[in-house]
Amino acid sequence: MRFERCRLLFGEKNFAKLQTAKILILGVGGVGSYVLDCLYRSGVRFITIVDYDIYDITNQNRQIGSDAVGTLKTKHLKELYPGIETIQQKMDMAWVESFDFDPYDLVIDAADTTKVKIEIAKKCYKKLIMSLGSANRFEASKIEVGSIWKTHGDALARKVRHELKRAKFDRNFTVVFSPEEDKCKGKGSCVAVTGTFGLTICSEAIKRIIRMQ
Repeated sequence: MRFERCRLLFGEKNFAKLQTAKILILGVGGVGSYVLDCLYRSGVRFITIVDYDIYDITNQNRQIGSDAVGTLKTKHLKELYPGIETIQQKMDMAWVESFDFDPYDLVIDAADTTKVKIEIAKKCYKKLIMSLGSANRFEASKIEVGSIWKTHGDALARKVRHELKRAKFDRNFTVVFSPEEDKCKGKGSCVAVTGTFGLTICSEAIKRIIRMQ
């Protein structure tokens, strides 16, 4: 059976929770594509992905599906992971404000834009797991999971905290981050880190689903 080893690990009751959980993944690049792969292989049946981009050759060092250069990410990933739902959409402030997050049990934020990440946090912090800065690093052992308010050594996390404080938002939500010092400027990346971010988020999502009533 396809999920025999997952059932053995999680138990029938918890595996049933995974099978019925509804998860939204915002962004399916270097982090989000690994979240998708991990959740799909773990038995989660109801996954919706949101992305707007096409694959570029520069994605091939870190993104699942990036062999299909020039193809829409949502289109190609639906072929690789039959049964998922896709939303071909640029995630901007207006979209976040109008989108209904209520049907989903968990929201995975692997988006790139800081303002968008902040608005997502305001709308669905109770069921949010956010990916922070994974670029310019290559030491996967430095990755941590924690509260947004306990992050350290991550410039994106610092910016998100600052903007949330400015908005007088003090609620808590889970983030995956790395305090590793940037090894370069620009858009350097290594799948050892981006992939581990995604797999760590998947693990946190599974734990959260299992804890649900």
